[in-house]
Amino acid sequence: MVTEDAILKVLTKYESLASLMDEKMRRHWAATEAAALGWGGISAVAQVTGLSRNTIMAGITEIEQQQPTDNIDEQFRVRRPGGGRKLLGETDRRLYRDLEKLLDSSTRGHPQSPLRWTSKSSRHLADELERMGHQVSYHTVTNLLHQMDYSLQGNRKTQEGAQHPDRDAQFQHISQKVITFQKRRQPVISVDTKKKELIGDFKQKGREWRPKGDPVKVRVHDFMDQDLGKAIPYGVYDLTCNQGWVSVGIDHDTAQFAVETIRRWWFEMGRLVYPQATDLLVTADAGGSNGSRSRLWKVMLQELANELGLRITVCHFPPGTSKWNKIEHRMFCHITANWRGQPLVSRAIVVNLIGSTKTESGLRINAKLDLHKYPTGIEVSDNELAAVNLKKDKFHGEWNYTVIPEL
Repeated sequence: MVTEDAILKVLTKYESLASLMDEKMRRHWAATEAAALGWGGISAVAQVTGLSRNTIMAGITEIEQQQPTDNIDEQFRVRRPGGGRKLLGETDRRLYRDLEKLLDSSTRGHPQSPLRWTSKSSRHLADELERMGHQVSYHTVTNLLHQMDYSLQGNRKTQEGAQHPDRDAQFQHISQKVITFQKRRQPVISVDTKKKELIGDFKQKGREWRPKGDPVKVRVHDFMDQDLGKAIPYGVYDLTCNQGWVSVGIDHDTAQFAVETIRRWWFEMGRLVYPQATDLLVTADAGGSNGSRSRLWKVMLQELANELGLRITVCHFPPGTSKWNKIEHRMFCHITANWRGQPLVSRAIVVNLIGSTKTESGLRINAKLDLHKYPTGIEVSDNELAAVNLKKDKFHGEWNYTVIPEL
């Protein structure tokens, strides 16, 4: 008779070893324990482990009949050849075909399908397969999806909407302009505004190494702190020298702010690298503070051209193609990576994190705070715009033009 104390010992052993044993080892261990307990041992071990009596008896038989072998595969085989339940894909021939139908992109719009307005999760797919007569769990559906080379996918931003017919031609035009200016040793810059950031103890995406259980505590809600305000980083990236400048504004992202940032870059960095420059090429997005339709942008460029004595040529990327602007993936992305997981609790921290951004390819960035006010809503009259000494390019003059300094 198996005692209660003996059963408790078997249970303790099993709980310690279960996670370490495969199917064969579990079967043989149970058989050994049952034999050691004597009469009633098979029932007791089955009750403790959840294994069936047939499985334990099969283990006893295997141990009794076990013969030494030099065949490595036979030594480590868990089941006998052909053992185990057949895969559903083998016994249910329609399963793969019906699953493929459900996965078809048109299924969501099919009026008779319950999946029409639901996501194609493994659970929803399993429910629909059951309605079609298949006995299948969502775990099995997940395994089948992996076998069919499916994986969980997120959305990827690749479609840019309706494309301008001269989109590619404009890209080629910009590329040729850059090459021409660089061959003449004239400065070429890419400009844009980085995403505005709230100043304060707000959550930042990304993670950084810290002691376990000691994350940086931040606010639950991202409401702007009226005292600290926000940071508006506007950047200038030198395509030739792989260097950048960022002005961190605190007011508004306007054409005045954009041009003032270019001015600061020139006096702090540009003129030191290009002392003999007569021209400046600026590549920019089609919208925003440096947009191709902004009147104030052109007026402010005229003032800058007069001050610097440089012919300023501007090439705008076509609408909806801002991701191709060099500053996005050569400078801004590295700034974002540098301050990952760091709450931007002060303006000084924003400036320091930007200014300390470096890459193995040699990128170096200077950054300074711009405390000036840049009011919005400034109107530019037709006469003021007409006074701009602007020469439009023959190819899409609305995107490509040169502002010539007044003598």
